[in-house]
Amino acid sequence: MTVNIENEYLCEISINYRSIIQEVVEAAVSYVNCPYEIEVNVLLTDNDSIQEINRENRGIDRPTDVLSFPMIEFTMPEDFALVEAHPEEYFDQDTGELNLGDIVISMDKVYEQAREFGHSPERELAFLVAHSMLHLSGHDHEEEAERLLMEEKQEDILKQKGYTRE
Repeated sequence: MTVNIENEYLCEISINYRSIIQEVVEAAVSYVNCPYEIEVNVLLTDNDSIQEINRENRGIDRPTDVLSFPMIEFTMPEDFALVEAHPEEYFDQDTGELNLGDIVISMDKVYEQAREFGHSPERELAFLVAHSMLHLSGHDHEEEAERLLMEEKQEDILKQKGYTRE
């Protein structure tokens, strides 16, 4: 498993973000029963940069906490069978790993939302990574039933790793 973490955040990060991201990615991949070794790219940035990415990719001109860019267009969440039909599209030819996609996280939002919701920045970062990993595994929250299912799965992943609301 390869988790590439790029830190473009110019302020000091006061939490052990690398280990949090790594362990939540691993827990999420296990939780969705992905049968492959995977690669995920994570970019840590600030509100200004994520706002620009949000504007360019989604046409929404405001900062957000996390953006997910899945490499796979799932027909059903967590159904990894479709990647076998076209391995050249989904697997890195050098490593053999399945490229799930990219995650962009605003560390400004991590700290803001941790304060707002009354829990630790560690828990907030873990939540955003779990949320995004579910998106990279085909989940969405456009409809109420999907949103509730995704919230349940996020909480399960976070509980497994001990990231509870503090």
